[in-house]
Amino acid sequence: MDQINNIQVVPCTSSNHLKPFRVHYSQNGTKKSWDFMRTHESVSILIFNTTSHCFVLVKQFRPAVYVSGVTYELCAGLVDKPDLPLEEIARQGVLQECGYDVPVAKLRKITSYRSGVGVTGAKQTLFYAEVSEENHVGVGVAEGAAEPREGEVVKVPLHEAMTFAYDESIPKTMPVIFSFIWFHSNMSPKYKISTNV
Repeated sequence: MDQINNIQVVPCTSSNHLKPFRVHYSQNGTKKSWDFMRTHESVSILIFNTTSHCFVLVKQFRPAVYVSGVTYELCAGLVDKPDLPLEEIARQGVLQECGYDVPVAKLRKITSYRSGVGVTGAKQTLFYAEVSEENHVGVGVAEGAAEPREGEVVKVPLHEAMTFAYDESIPKTMPVIFSFIWFHSNMSPKYKISTNV
């Protein structure tokens, strides 16, 4: 992980990723206001390596998480190219962040949901992908990658996944917890491996 220092918090006067708004409305006759941010929709991908029976996550520095700064997350990507289908954005995200070349046909949509509803309410679509070491081609090799890889690829063994999900000392996003529970309910019988629930 990169060494992070010289942190400064300054006002954000313009951004390619966030747009602040204030909405005024009436609810049951009471006037109210709410501040929110408009952000890009996104995709996230639960990656399971069938060779090593582990999940592939990304450990990233997130300035908004003041306590630890680092979180464990699913591989993800912004929906900032309206001409690309979500599956293709997910495929590119897996390749750029984790180095696995997964055909679009091998991506399985799990569900879509709204994240950060108190502030952003952006839609995120969750996919599942099975990979093997044969699919590993290297991290950040996709053509047209917008910027260098920001996170560290980490692996969580299947038999430790549920312990990892419920361990409050490990900073992680809700999609990690949800997707591990989804896998336990839908996929783990296929692999006949205990997931320590």
